Amino acid sequence: MATVRDTTYALLRDLGLTTVFGNPGSTEEPFLQDFPADFEYVHALQEATAVGMADGYAQATGKPAHVNLHTAPGTGNGMGNLVTAWHNKTPLIVTAGQQNREMLLIEPRLASRRAAELPQPYVKWSHEPVRAQDIPAALMRAYATAVQPPTGPVFLSLPMDDWDRPAEPPPQVRAVATRYAPDPARLRDFAAVLAASRSPVLVLGAAVDRAGAWPAAVALAERLAAPVWTAPAPERAVFPEDHPHFRGVLPFAIGPLAEALRDHDTVLVVGAPVFRYYPYVPGDYLPTEARLLHVTDDPEESARAPVGESLLGDAGLALADLLALLPATDRPAPTARPEPEPSPPSSPPTADGLFAALAAHWPADGVLVQESPSNLSALRRRLRITRPGSYFTMASGGLGFGLPAAVGIALAERDTGRGRPVVAVVGDGSFHYSVQALWTAARLRLPLPVLVPVNHQYAILKAFADFKHTPGVPALDLPGLDIAAVAHGYGCAAAVVDPLDQLGDALSAALAADRPTVLPVPINTEVPRIL
Repeated sequence: MATVRDTTYALLRDLGLTTVFGNPGSTEEPFLQDFPADFEYVHALQEATAVGMADGYAQATGKPAHVNLHTAPGTGNGMGNLVTAWHNKTPLIVTAGQQNREMLLIEPRLASRRAAELPQPYVKWSHEPVRAQDIPAALMRAYATAVQPPTGPVFLSLPMDDWDRPAEPPPQVRAVATRYAPDPARLRDFAAVLAASRSPVLVLGAAVDRAGAWPAAVALAERLAAPVWTAPAPERAVFPEDHPHFRGVLPFAIGPLAEALRDHDTVLVVGAPVFRYYPYVPGDYLPTEARLLHVTDDPEESARAPVGESLLGDAGLALADLLALLPATDRPAPTARPEPEPSPPSSPPTADGLFAALAAHWPADGVLVQESPSNLSALRRRLRITRPGSYFTMASGGLGFGLPAAVGIALAERDTGRGRPVVAVVGDGSFHYSVQALWTAARLRLPLPVLVPVNHQYAILKAFADFKHTPGVPALDLPGLDIAAVAHGYGCAAAVVDPLDQLGDALSAALAADRPTVLPVPINTEVPRIL
């Protein structure tokens, strides 16, 4: 008779979940016993790293990923990146071990006291099956929940003594909808407002990239002769940034954002929250007399928006339908934004100078994974993303995602056969949050360059301290960290890029290598402005 383990692995195989990210623990060993030869276990050294890798892998493949965590302490370790996966809307199937059912009443060591509550509210569904035989059906429900809009992580707590129990007949593998179309009547209302608008503007979010809707977004912008902004703090690039209609990323504060949209009477937001704000800068949410139209596949996102009229639906389907409803306009097209001025040379270089050099040597078809908060504005100014699926970062604002996500994305590029070059840009503060990911990248022999701007400080926190007028905050400097030595210790190549004119050769060598290469680059200690 088939066991619960047999039936579960068969279901995972049918669902295409044959790559498992994790860090093995004692409560997971009964599940991992006799690990099937046609499965791959991606070994992370810590649970946060496992979650970040799975997130990157799922985003890059466009399919859900399975991450297997330890009971309560290990799930706790993974929570930071689970929060990020929630905000990234990444479909993750998160399973965690649990103590033997026979001992749960007395709460033995490594029991998860309220297992289903632990990851909330940052999962779409959380469950501990009442019976061992319910595990396969619970997994099918978890999968269906994760992939339906809005996509996101789900969690199952699985007692360690369940796996050898006799299984019941396996659950039916069900196909479920992953997109839904907007209401036609509401869509026509939106189209009528846009057609009558004097000066419309498009604000696009990550759902446009997730839906593969760049062509529809470009066509709609050109049909409306409208400028295009990216919504604040985007986790994906959403529009070709060399297109003459593109204006950049909106500021993430109330007053400055409204000012950036001044002179527009209609703001169409597609696939983004309205809006991500931090820090608090009071003001009007919109310019006077402006009307906001919001398209999202997330009812909660719609409900919490402080302004605007909502339309629920898939970003790509809504853009295509609006395009079909809108007539051409006689408005002149926006003129292209000016190219940034050349960055003046300095020693050590500024962040702006570093990223100007990176842009000059950027690989064709490159994918950027970034977690360098203090240098982000310089990076986005200098390195313009021009094709879909080419930019990834954390929607949550929490550190520790970038490095493991880059490993997951590089692995996805290998596994899918696309082979696009992946480059991580990770600040020297962020680098140490999930540094264990380097070991996994080295074991997988991924040709992943990790560019580390080194300013020996939490510059973003110094910028916030300046903005908030909070002098004397401790622990904002990072002396004594040898990033190259750390990289060597995890089995990576490493080379300090100094002077900056070595960057091109160093990047080319890293992309041709058979292991990850960490490239620390000293930059000056200038503290950027928050806004």
